[in-house]
Amino acid sequence: MKYYERLRQAREDADLTQAQAAEIIQTTQSYFSRQELGKKPFRVEQVAKLCEYYHVSSDYILGLSRDLNWPRNH
Repeated sequence: MKYYERLRQAREDADLTQAQAAEIIQTTQSYFSRQELGKKPFRVEQVAKLCEYYHVSSDYILGLSRDLNWPRNH
């Protein structure tokens, strides 16, 4: 699964619309839609902000871990 697909899944799990998520990262809904489809890249800062809001680890979003928990429990 691509990182943008994981972000879409996390958004849906958080019961947010694209418009609500776009507002969190200060972009438009139409641009956010293209980002979720992989047509436009997310900036690192946007991924970090969404991970924090969705309470998922960036490692999970980037496919580096199967653990989606955030913050990481030690």
